[in-house]
Order: sequence, then structure tokens, then C-alpha cells
Amino acid sequence: MSMNGSVAIVTLGCARNDVDSEELAGRLRAGGWDLVEDPGEADVAVVNTCGFVEQAKKDSIDALLETADLKDAGRTQKVVAVGCLAERYGEQLAAELPEADAVLGFDSYTDMSRQLQAILAGERPESHVPRDRRTLLPITPAQRPAALAADEVVVPGVWMQATPRARLGSAPWAPLKIASGCDRRCSFCAIPAFRGSFVSRRPSDVLAEARWLAENGVREVLLVSENSTSYGKDLGDLRLLETLLPDLASVDGLDRVRVSYLQPAEIRPGLLEVMTGTPGVVPYFDLSFQHASPTLLRRMRRFGGAEDFLGLTDRIRALAPEAGIRSNVIVGFPGETEEDVDVLCSFLEGAQMDVVGVFGYSDEDGTEAVGLEDHLPEEVVAERVAHVSDLVEELMNQRAAARVGSEVTVLVDEIESAEDDTTTARRDPRPSVGRAEHQGPEVDGVCRLTAPVEVGRFVTGRVIDCDGVDLVVEPTGEGT
Repeated sequence: MSMNGSVAIVTLGCARNDVDSEELAGRLRAGGWDLVEDPGEADVAVVNTCGFVEQAKKDSIDALLETADLKDAGRTQKVVAVGCLAERYGEQLAAELPEADAVLGFDSYTDMSRQLQAILAGERPESHVPRDRRTLLPITPAQRPAALAADEVVVPGVWMQATPRARLGSAPWAPLKIASGCDRRCSFCAIPAFRGSFVSRRPSDVLAEARWLAENGVREVLLVSENSTSYGKDLGDLRLLETLLPDLASVDGLDRVRVSYLQPAEIRPGLLEVMTGTPGVVPYFDLSFQHASPTLLRRMRRFGGAEDFLGLTDRIRALAPEAGIRSNVIVGFPGETEEDVDVLCSFLEGAQMDVVGVFGYSDEDGTEAVGLEDHLPEEVVAERVAHVSDLVEELMNQRAAARVGSEVTVLVDEIESAEDDTTTARRDPRPSVGRAEHQGPEVDGVCRLTAPVEVGRFVTGRVIDCDGVDLVVEPTGEGT
């Protein structure tokens, strides 16, 4: 019997938000709350929002409104907004969305149980007042650990280790946060202002959580942060990721360690060697290119260009020919010319990445890019997005087709439901669906097996066909 009632956490956005939600869930469970999956069956529904780009904000607001509707139809009594949108807009969000019973920022996370108790009792707390979280910690990275310990600044998923997180799903993989915040000043990005300065987790904390995840059925961890290549700089060791990865790969029960959010300009030869040569660390490179035109990248406050980036992908494939490489690019940034688009397209053709996300530029509140000259008309941005997307789709299909005939090892994530099966002939049993080493969870396509394999097992197989970026795999070995 719970002390306080029941709570459901609805999570939107990236894998970093998934970690924050599970950490909140752990704290709430320790505070006497029952965790339930369905917000319609909870006394309080907590919506962990995303505030990254315009579409993510819209999705978060829609989720808040849909959850608030449950107050009229089900058991739900209160709806609380947390996460990046709540942190970024606070009072403004509360004023424009009265359906939410509270809008709480990151500083409320350590005391969330008491906050929800008060809200459930009918109190309406003061809405979060946004501030630039980069001002909360010293500019010098090396001074941040002491400041965090002394001032107890809340950095979700990094310095809240008193209570273990509670898993909110049963997938055989899980995100594992190694850092939070960002010190870069990309002119299009607002994340540093509401996530704060870069803060690394101590390796001992990362390893302890990895062991806990393995004990709870996780066989693959996805290391997440805003910038994984900066890991350790505030702890006095920029090569800390290179020593952490082998330690993580040796954790009993973990079979795969995958790294995400890599900055191309910060990748060192030693890191490449560790990521391609350490058993258990998959050769998977989630690279934040954003564009390929050197001129445009400077306007974005970024480094590099097509020549540098192709050199990096060539070095990766020299070390691991079958490595997975993915990225995102922004099209239509202020001042982008047709020549810039040609440079980008030429780079994409040469890089031959497995997956590329294409995003049209849109102004983000508080960013330098809002004030830049030469904003492009919306219709031009849309045309360029369509053009680059068509090219990317063709290139990704070619890359997937090139993997036909290769041997892969697949971690089975789920059994495909009838609703997911769009073929005319319904299959029984349902296909087992998982991922090969070059496929990150939820973003890079999947492998569909021709024979059933239990969720959570690894199986070797041969790629016999492809459907877009998805692969069809015939198992050739026993599941382990």
C-alpha cells in the first residue's frame, strides 16, 4: 500500500530525458509513491517534456493537454509539467497552459515527492522562473565538481545519486547518462541555456549504475550526454572516456556498450582506437556534423567542413569497415546559399552514412541565429529540406543494400505486434525485431528476423534483404 498514492511518468524527447524520468521514478518510489504505467490509472501524471525544437515543443504541449483530459475521464487528479520545456519557459508555460496543475523546473527534482504531495492536496506551487543555467556553475570546468558538491546545484541524471533510478520499461537496452549540459555556443542551439554548463559524472557512479542496469536485465547500454567527447574535461582528464569504455565493457552481464552524441572536432585518435578495438564496445559513431560547408559552419559557431569530415569517416572505416555512422544536418540556416547546399550534398554522397536526419532551420528563442541577417523564406527552407531528404533516403537505401550478404549479431528488442505488420499476409509467429551493431536504438532502423528469437537474446545471422534502412536477417546461430 502506497504512502502517497500513485504516479505515472510520461516521457517525451531524447534518451537523456528517459534517464531523468527513471531517476525521478526512483526518487518517487523511495518517497512512498506507487509507479504505474498508464497515466489514466494514476493519481498524479508527471509529463517530462522536451523543449529542443518547435515540433518537440508542440508534441510536449499536445501530450500535456491529452494527459490533462484524463482528469475528466479517469482516475487522474493532477497533471504536472517537468523537463526541458518546463525549465525553459516556466511561468510562460503555466500562464498559457492552465490545464497543468504545476510547472516545475529542474531544481524541484530533489524534492519531487513532497512537491507532488502538496499538489495532490490542492496546493498550486509557484511556477518555475526560468534562468540561464550556465550562470549556476563556474566558467572554468575544473572548478565545477567542488561547486556542485558545496552548492547542491541540481543537474538531472548527474548529481542525484542518493537513490537508484527505477526502470520504466523492460527493454534489454537502456540509456546511461555520463554527463549533462554543454559548453559549446552553437548559434542555433538553446540547450546550454536551459541544461547548463557541461558536467561529467564520476566514473565510479557510471560504473555502479551500469552494474545495476545489468542486474536488472539490461544487456546493452547507450551512453548519452549533450557532448560525450567532452567527458572528463571538468574532472581533469580529457581521455577519461577512453579508459571508461573498457571498464564498462567488462561489467558482468553487459554485452554491448554504445556511445552517442560525438562532436567531430573533439574526436581523438585514441578514442577512435578504443571504440573500434575494444571487445564489447560497438563501432558506432553518432557524429554531430550539422552541415558540411565550412563557411556556413562558421556562422553556426562550429568547426570543420566537408574535407575534415570525410577524413574522419575514412579513418573510422579504415579501423572498422562495417562501422555504423549516423548524423543530423540542418538545412536552410540563415545565409545558406545554393553552393552551400551543393557542398552538403557532395559530402553526404561521399560519406555514405547509414542514417542521416534532415531538419529545416527554425528560430529558437534566445539563440544568436535569431538575429542573423539573410534568413531564408520558409518555402525555400522547405524546398531544400525536401531535396536533401530525397538524396539522403536514396543514400541510406544504398548503404542498407550494401549490407545484404553480411553477417550480423542482433540483440532482439521486441516481438513485432500485429499493428506494426503492414504486410498483406499476416505472419505467425510475429517477427522478432532487434538491432545489429551499427543500429542505435529507436533512431537507426531495425533487423527483422526470419525465425523467432526471444526478447533479450543475441543471435547471429545473415542479412538476406533490406526494406529502406531496415534489414531482413536469417538467423544462423543459437540465441544467447
